[in-house]
Amino acid sequence: MRPAVFVDRDGTINEQMGYINHPSRFVLLPGVAEAIRLLNENHFFVIVVSNQSGVARGYFPESLVLRINELMVEQLSKQGARLDAIFYCPHHPSGVVSEYAVTCDCRKPGTGLIERACGQLPIDIQRSYVIGDTCSDLEMAEHAGMPGVLVKTGYGLGELEYVLPRKRVNPAYIAADLLDGVNWILGITGE
Repeated sequence: MRPAVFVDRDGTINEQMGYINHPSRFVLLPGVAEAIRLLNENHFFVIVVSNQSGVARGYFPESLVLRINELMVEQLSKQGARLDAIFYCPHHPSGVVSEYAVTCDCRKPGTGLIERACGQLPIDIQRSYVIGDTCSDLEMAEHAGMPGVLVKTGYGLGELEYVLPRKRVNPAYIAADLLDGVNWILGITGE
């Protein structure tokens, strides 16, 4: 059993540009590859968990999500960083593409993506974390019994100032970015 860090994609790993509806819009944030390499070196599973409701909303096909994920893996790999798994939710209850217009357990803040990851990898949930740029990431972490780290990249600053004060969830740590969040995790766990 190994701990995992469940990392949001858009706004945490790559620049938040609304819907990433073309490969040219995928841009890694500074320090991301270094952060993931640190987790790799310290024997954490690194698992991307991402809501991709643009599929259900008809903004792009599911094949584009797969293409963007491949691009992410390729760009990180070139910098010596490895993802252990990627899980995403293409659903939205009010979507316009009928097969994806459903209420599901995988859409964050639900824990379905984490449950799928735990079904495929020997994850020690008690020593695992979630890092993301929205309160739904923090709520997912809380629902799964893990500490949640809020990054100030992507939607993070706005969430911190305008959304988080109305929520009942609190981040275990507020990080400048993914690398800061990973450094905090490694300091806490001593891994």
